[in-house]
Amino acid sequence: MDYRYPPDTLPFRMEVRQWLQHNLDEELRGLSNRGALNPEQLDALRRWNRKLADAGYAAISWPAEYGGRAAGVMEQVVLAEEMHRAEAPAALNPIGLANIAPSIMAWGTEEQKRTLLPRMQRGDDIWCQGFSEPGAGSDLASLRCRAVLDGDHFIVNGQKVWNTLGHLADYCELLVRTDPDAPKHQGITCLLVDMHLPGITVKPLTTLTGEDEFSEIFFEDVRAPTSALLGPVNQGWQVAMTTLSNERAGVANLHLGVRKKIARLIQAAREREVDGLPVSRDPIARQQLARVYLYGEYQKALADVCIAGELNGRPPGAESSITKQSWSDIEQLIGETSASVLGAEAQRGDWGDNRLYSRATSIAGGTTQINKNIIARRVLGLPKD
Repeated sequence: MDYRYPPDTLPFRMEVRQWLQHNLDEELRGLSNRGALNPEQLDALRRWNRKLADAGYAAISWPAEYGGRAAGVMEQVVLAEEMHRAEAPAALNPIGLANIAPSIMAWGTEEQKRTLLPRMQRGDDIWCQGFSEPGAGSDLASLRCRAVLDGDHFIVNGQKVWNTLGHLADYCELLVRTDPDAPKHQGITCLLVDMHLPGITVKPLTTLTGEDEFSEIFFEDVRAPTSALLGPVNQGWQVAMTTLSNERAGVANLHLGVRKKIARLIQAAREREVDGLPVSRDPIARQQLARVYLYGEYQKALADVCIAGELNGRPPGAESSITKQSWSDIEQLIGETSASVLGAEAQRGDWGDNRLYSRATSIAGGTTQINKNIIARRVLGLPKD
């Protein structure tokens, strides 16, 4: 499980750190593309994304032929650490860059690669995934959004839901059913749909925190050209697995945000006083803080397992589900601990927002139930039923 930073990562770390010092404007620190962005913030993030792309940092894992650096695992780890340390915004297009681009590289035509990938990398186009539906979330293969071939177009009708950044998206990697008589894992096709086509309606879904991070998308007689086809007709399930495998591969960096949040909570407990003493001196509070701290270190250990696996050529496996499940549990534990340790202060501001938002971690990136099923079958060897 152990890994060491190779000697050549230190110059890269210093390169990134110095670049951030010279290029990261103060007003960008901590700015996220989560939720509602005003036009000025969105424009600022687009400019920042272009800076990242021009410097070769927007998609360093991409092959050089597509504008990346073909960076290895440890370079990706170093970049994530330095970006997080500087509180620099991530690229505006996280779903496109990390999840969808590898599918286009693997399954796309040369025209799709040439026209879509550069704009995706620079943040000129924002992407969303059109996978889940009201009746097909965890059981994705039950999707019913339909596409019928009509000459040189697919006519799309149906609904998608929980589309992250759907309200900002220019393109959607869309799964549709093209053969309703085939077994449910077959007869599915993947389309790269221009979100500005007539017949597409996007309705933001406002979360508990008052943000529009997710959307539901309606397709009514949308005419998507056959050039939007990604991969073979009726083999979209394989394309979807390519996308989802890359989504799950990103869990190794989750500990960065978790451990930073825990450090902030411990510091807040030291600064808050009750009856003239810091809350951190209270034995019950100390026990709660120690517990959440240890959980954070456990999350880092799981990340090390994932990274060590990648370094040894092992594709993401069940450890990704364990890491994601642990992240969900820890995020919610941080929310509960902050409420217990900080009292009323945890009901407002960043801590209040964090506690509410933590409920979404049971769904984001794979539901708790699905992850537990994967762990039960692939790690514990339990039967399906």
